[in-house]
Amino acid sequence: MTDYATVILAALAQPPTRRLTAAALAERTRLAAPTVSKLLKQLHRAGLVASTRGLRGGYQLARSPLAITAAAIVDALEGPLALTDCSAGHGRCDIEGHCRVSRAWQSVNGAIHRSLQDVTLAQLAGLEAPPTRLPSLEHTMKFAGTRPRSTP
Repeated sequence: MTDYATVILAALAQPPTRRLTAAALAERTRLAAPTVSKLLKQLHRAGLVASTRGLRGGYQLARSPLAITAAAIVDALEGPLALTDCSAGHGRCDIEGHCRVSRAWQSVNGAIHRSLQDVTLAQLAGLEAPPTRLPSLEHTMKFAGTRPRSTP
């Protein structure tokens, strides 16, 4: 559903001040109308889209595409990012009191979240070139003593 929400937000980002109805968004994105409606409600609750009722009503971005991050989109649809129970926070795992891996997972989780914060909706929508590197992830991986694997 996060993929579909991103497609909807990308459609609203072009241009970001125009309002589109749920039906128009469904047509434009080629997603099922019930799916679009459900996602718009979630995005509205998360403060990513604003809605206006009436004849000229519809949905539009609640803020600039540059101010909406991939992290905000994931959080809105999936909840706070947590790759493992121990990376979700204290009290989520039965063995956290004597576990040696939780700090490493929390570091990985934090690095991924910071990297998602570095990507904007403008980039996801193709309105701005994406970064060629993810400095937050690279920095954290170097700090942890691990280098990113290069692809041939």
